[in-house]
Amino acid sequence: MPGHLKISVGQHTDKGRKAVNQDFYGVYIPKQPQLSSKGIAIALADGISSSDVGQVASQTAVTSFLEDYFCTAETWSVKKSAYRVLTATNSWLYSQTQKSQYRFNKDRGYVCTLSALVLKSTTAHLFHLGDTRVYRLYGQRLEQLTNDHRLRVSPEKSYLSRALGVNPQLEIDYKALSITEGDIFVFVTDGVYEYVSDDFICQMIAEYDNDLDLAAKAIVDQAYEHGSTDNLTAQIIRVDTLPQQDAEEALQKITELPFPPVLEARMVFDGYKIIREVHASHRSHVYLAVDIESNTQVILKTPSVDMQADASYLERFMLEEWIARRINSPYVLKPCTLTRKRHYLYIVSEFIEGQTLTQWMHDHPNAELDIVRRIIDQIAKGLRAFHRLEMLHQDLRPANIMIDNTGTVKIIDFGATSIAGVMEITSPFRQSAMLGTAQYSAPEYFLGERATMRADLFSLAVIMYQMLTGKLPYGTQVAKSTTLSAQRNLVYDSIRNNRREIPAWVDEAIRKALQPNPAKRYAELSEFIFDLHQANKAFINKTRPPLMERNPLAFWQALSLILATIIVVLLLWQ
Repeated sequence: MPGHLKISVGQHTDKGRKAVNQDFYGVYIPKQPQLSSKGIAIALADGISSSDVGQVASQTAVTSFLEDYFCTAETWSVKKSAYRVLTATNSWLYSQTQKSQYRFNKDRGYVCTLSALVLKSTTAHLFHLGDTRVYRLYGQRLEQLTNDHRLRVSPEKSYLSRALGVNPQLEIDYKALSITEGDIFVFVTDGVYEYVSDDFICQMIAEYDNDLDLAAKAIVDQAYEHGSTDNLTAQIIRVDTLPQQDAEEALQKITELPFPPVLEARMVFDGYKIIREVHASHRSHVYLAVDIESNTQVILKTPSVDMQADASYLERFMLEEWIARRINSPYVLKPCTLTRKRHYLYIVSEFIEGQTLTQWMHDHPNAELDIVRRIIDQIAKGLRAFHRLEMLHQDLRPANIMIDNTGTVKIIDFGATSIAGVMEITSPFRQSAMLGTAQYSAPEYFLGERATMRADLFSLAVIMYQMLTGKLPYGTQVAKSTTLSAQRNLVYDSIRNNRREIPAWVDEAIRKALQPNPAKRYAELSEFIFDLHQANKAFINKTRPPLMERNPLAFWQALSLILATIIVVLLLWQ
């Protein structure tokens, strides 16, 4: 029967011939829903022997990782979550050393190695710095997954080249590995792997297959008997089952609630009184309604009955509310708090009294630049709320932007939103690569490439261009450009060809945001917004008009002076 991610764990540590055990290890297996959204975390740290506080560093590193990783946003990818936690831990350890008597001797400070593994869905995410080792067992052979960050000065002397707490900046190795049921990972400190052969480790794991704790102890004991003078720790992690779910079972879970009936004005539905239909398409129906309990106007969104067999669509439909509840921004649509049981499949959100940006553009065909900038500023703030949570909206277009009666902008409709943390979870449904609206989508989507935040930036710039000109920057050519060579031939039509009063540096900022190659666009939304308000010197120099346009009188005076000088020289020459 398909199940959740399950592992078996074997662990053992010993101080060995040392007075203090500076190794520290741990495993954290959360309950659902975190088991699916964040995975399982394993960590092993080894304090450096030259330090009297190495055990404090290793315990802090492991404890912080296992606790703080699960406190990061569930929308974040494993890599971003782990990096944030490890960066904070590194900063704390480094600051402790700087505040102590060891600040002039890093080898005696709060320093340790760390190897950590996060198992999420069907992927293992490995983070490593120092000289602890992580292996994966293949049959009767160990494959070393980590590199030893150790600099050898001589056969007898070596130093750690990388460790937690040594420098204020963190440099850590990361790799993602696909996993299968039965995979075995082995964590060991240098006090073990320098004294035990790979063959012996494989033999003990096979011999104590039903009790991995005994296998770990046997490996540690062998290292001690072979003369290890260091602390000794071994961890063995076996993947027993992976989260598997067939499409039929998953569809049943998604559609546990029945589809709502066709709704009409004045109908009472699940505690809401329907006022009127706001929008209808083959994908969904949107209604204005009144919550009878609170007497407040709300928006009800129901899936179309035509889509009830489309599992991928239904999965995304249910994610819309999940996304909305995790974003807190005045520029993003808010969901309504449900105070009673829901009996049908629908979404309830705040009612925005206003108009879409599409309608606004019809009403303001020649909008002033300052007004357009104010609207774009607000959209950008809403987008940044998505990006901070590692989400991409992916369908930014005028129809998905509302402007209320106070002039406040709201981004709506999250049906195409990409969530980094969710994308790492294996889904039984095939997702469409192209979810947004073609006219506003970035060129990289049409190449099948993975989008970044620069794709949302492109869509935002298309909207601004359209607000100023009433046209699209490349017409309909972007959707037709499905090769790199075709995209290189896309020609930007300057805004100034339509509106000469627009400053050239504003046009250049929009041009940069609309580059077909995402690497040539702005790296951050904030950079684009800044350049829309402040003249970028690079753009001024690039777009500076010739002297004849800037000051015709000065041009003719200069030309007359040059001609007069030539005449004088010629006369003198004669």
